[in-house]
Amino acid sequence: MPNRRNAVYLLLIFCLLTGVFTGRAFFFNLAYLFAGLLLISFLWAWVSVRWISISRRTRTRRAQVGRSMEESFAVHNTSLLPKLWLEVRDHSDLPGHRASQVVPTVMGRKKYRWDVSTPCLTRGEFRLGPITLLSGDPFGLFISPRRLGATSRIVVYPATVPVTHFEMPMGVLSGGEAQRKRANYITTNAAGVREYVPGDNFNRIHWRSSARRDELMVKEFEIDPLVDVWLLVDFSAAALVEDPSVQRIGRTGPVIPMGVEIPPSTEEYNVVIAASLAQYFIEDERSVGFAAYTPHREIYDAERGPQQLSRILQTLAVARSFSPYTLAQTLSLETHFLTRGTTLVIITASLDSAWVAQAQVLGRKGIRPMCVLVDPASFGGQFSSEPLRAMLRSARIPSVLIQRGDDLTSALAQRPL
Repeated sequence: MPNRRNAVYLLLIFCLLTGVFTGRAFFFNLAYLFAGLLLISFLWAWVSVRWISISRRTRTRRAQVGRSMEESFAVHNTSLLPKLWLEVRDHSDLPGHRASQVVPTVMGRKKYRWDVSTPCLTRGEFRLGPITLLSGDPFGLFISPRRLGATSRIVVYPATVPVTHFEMPMGVLSGGEAQRKRANYITTNAAGVREYVPGDNFNRIHWRSSARRDELMVKEFEIDPLVDVWLLVDFSAAALVEDPSVQRIGRTGPVIPMGVEIPPSTEEYNVVIAASLAQYFIEDERSVGFAAYTPHREIYDAERGPQQLSRILQTLAVARSFSPYTLAQTLSLETHFLTRGTTLVIITASLDSAWVAQAQVLGRKGIRPMCVLVDPASFGGQFSSEPLRAMLRSARIPSVLIQRGDDLTSALAQRPL
């Protein structure tokens, strides 16, 4: 296109010079013709990207690795003049997103629509937009761009695997794990209310429910309360081990997957394990807390429900192993508020023995730690995990070993050592 326009410029200059030297009006008329062609082409290209509106609808602002993100686009010609052609260039940074489109002729007051389905391959927070419109004149002399700066964000949650069973250490409360059976005596866990029957103790009467229903109601108790579960994920830079083939977006961004398997990075395995366990406990109606430096401090008090799961997944979506705090420092700083009876699931690839001593201190306070250890040696690390596992067994801290390429559903279901 620049070559074609330059040719017209040269013809215009040639006609002007020839007309000046020869004095013939024919060459001046040709020069006026070429000048008019350039002016009309420029105005045509400029008008072609005006009086155009684009609507972009993303069905959800949340997606997940392994699923697809759906978008709908519509180009509306608000003028009476037809638009011969338009090119819509999308500048989103979501990997694999191909929303750019060449739009055919759009008549006046008409619309052109298309849908885009993008498989989500990488966890993280990404920008959708901006958009650049391009069009030109019928002679192919000018291209006129118009940038639409509107943007939005989409968060791609990490992938999760189905967890069929995850064996945790016995709790320090009476009876160990929750059996969800009714007790004939008062425990610390009220499960509901029922109608009063002769023989019930008066101290079990729930007066507020009795007043509301206008009949005596008594409290029911379960044998065991459901203890809180806390997930502590280690994103320390010192514990990060990944295969040399791993590539990141912009060197410090999310890992670019090379296939359907989890990328060979301890960071990615930590994220998938934490996300899967959070989903497992939430679906099991457990109260789940979360703590990590991602590298920013992220602490969520133990809660139930899908909103808690969404908070955890959103944090894990952007988590990076760049924290200067070691796992031992994190345990020292962030576990003082844990209550007696809490189960603390530590997800780490750290072979530093200092954090085991911190976990032992928690055990003496009535907190039951256990470890999901991602074996760094299987990712190319220099040291074996066996000495640390021996220390964990000596400290009576149950541990589950995860290695590169393991089926996480089966690996998480194994009996802790």
